Amino acid sequence: MPYYIYRVTQIGPIRQLEKLTQLEAFKEASTEAKRLRKEHDLTQCKIQVVFGENELQAEDAINTVREPQPVIGDD
Repeated sequence: MPYYIYRVTQIGPIRQLEKLTQLEAFKEASTEAKRLRKEHDLTQCKIQVVFGENELQAEDAINTVREPQPVIGDD
């Protein structure tokens, strides 16, 4: 399954996703994401690597809100 690299821009409550590239190996995707992060102004957006069977699954993973992990001693 491929790794997708997206530029994610938060506009109010809506996330705007722009697919930048798709790579087959994590190491290549990670290296490319780091290079893109150096090139872009990340005050308005972020560069994110996501794994998925297809673009729809990757975009769904980016948009899924996860519950924060519990903190030890947090009762």
